[in-house]
Amino acid sequence: MKTYITAALLIMMGIYTMQASEMPIKLCYRTVSYTSMEFDDFCDVCGCSGNGGSMGFGTGLNNNFIGLRYIGQRYRSRDGIFSNSPWIDENFNTIQLWTQIPVGKRLIINAVMPYQFHSREFSDNTEQHINGLGDATVLGFYQILKQTPDSIISIEPQHTLQLGGGIKMPTGKFDEENLEGSVNPSFQLGTGSWDYVLGANYGVTHRNWGLSAMVNYTIKTKNDKEYRFGNQFNYALNAYKTYYLGTNFALTPQAGIGGEHFEKNKEFGFEVNDTGGNALFSRLGVEVNYRQYALGLSSMLPVAQDLNNGKVEVKSRFSVYLNINI
Repeated sequence: MKTYITAALLIMMGIYTMQASEMPIKLCYRTVSYTSMEFDDFCDVCGCSGNGGSMGFGTGLNNNFIGLRYIGQRYRSRDGIFSNSPWIDENFNTIQLWTQIPVGKRLIINAVMPYQFHSREFSDNTEQHINGLGDATVLGFYQILKQTPDSIISIEPQHTLQLGGGIKMPTGKFDEENLEGSVNPSFQLGTGSWDYVLGANYGVTHRNWGLSAMVNYTIKTKNDKEYRFGNQFNYALNAYKTYYLGTNFALTPQAGIGGEHFEKNKEFGFEVNDTGGNALFSRLGVEVNYRQYALGLSSMLPVAQDLNNGKVEVKSRFSVYLNINI
């Protein structure tokens, strides 16, 4: 009788759900594990198209997965170096094959392989299109603090802390001709350089609520064309709540903010004018889980920005992914 009463109270509180195959004597604590944090939807305006991995190294909601994600970004930039140069519209599109897998009990590997297809329309109504592989990224994170999965009865806050880093490989093409006559050097498939990422992720969950914070810093090197994109610093804070809509369904809306800061680019060792800057974004997202499948949507809008001396503006970012949890 005590088991039935306890189960009823916990279910009413929205903390536990009872598995049909285990009723009536076993309880299963269902939690969304926020161990991969939010690298989601960050991009280097001064090299974004080549830095496909910067747009995400995990959904933030699934421990281990493999899936596909589409990322759409909308910019406008000056078609020339003068203040009265016309604006042009630029569309950056990326399809990523991405995965997160465990190696041992505390090491997590994140990998992203992007395919890019970008376009821009000039003031004379001519268009430019580029497509091909982007730059692949592989990261490893060590879990210093780790959540306890599937606790039978535990309503204490669960904390996670990860530290790690990795590399971005120059698998995408860098075309120096795209630097001419434009203040947006990011219109590339790749940066053409080996870059290095350092990151830290922290998360806390309590019942069906969660909060995550992340920072990462990308150290960029020069490519064989003597061009070097500026180092990049990202940060984010996100909150979420999970609603369980049955034994197999879960809905998790998310909201947060994120920021990016870019140092100036360099060419032949000299700083490139009208590069670097910073941007602050608001973010809304949702993930729907059905058994081992996860469908996620995310949208980011700029709150404040000063990119490339005001000559590049980000209009919006959007992503959708479909993952299989493994």
